[in-house]
Amino acid sequence: MGFPDQIVRTVELAHPPTKVWAAITTAEGLGSWFGNTATIDLRPGGAAQMTWVEGHIANMRVERVEEPSVFGYTWGINGLPDDDPRRTYVEFSLEAVGDGTRLTVTETGFAQLPDDAHKAAFEGNIGGWKSELGELAEYLDAA
Repeated sequence: MGFPDQIVRTVELAHPPTKVWAAITTAEGLGSWFGNTATIDLRPGGAAQMTWVEGHIANMRVERVEEPSVFGYTWGINGLPDDDPRRTYVEFSLEAVGDGTRLTVTETGFAQLPDDAHKAAFEGNIGGWKSELGELAEYLDAA
């Protein structure tokens, strides 16, 4: 039996897609709700990085930019060494719904991991996305 390969989370946000897009694709936005600081070169192949005050760094590669509906990137897998070449792919899909936005986040690529690494990364990111998307909603509501 194979391991689950993807995490999918959908949230309804009471903000237009343009505002949500800015929150997920700009250094100011990402550094406000996802990390503590961020940089991003918003083009396919561009580099992005988020840092946290605790010292964690996430290096990302922008893979897909279809403003204002799809943003995707790859990043390292939590629990693996920084030089490990394996990555997961994260895609944000935005859909206008009334005056708000339905945001779906899909992260794939976990099936490439062995048992112990899979469990830690998959379960950690399930909880991580729940927390981070809550922080995104709070950031948007406060802005």
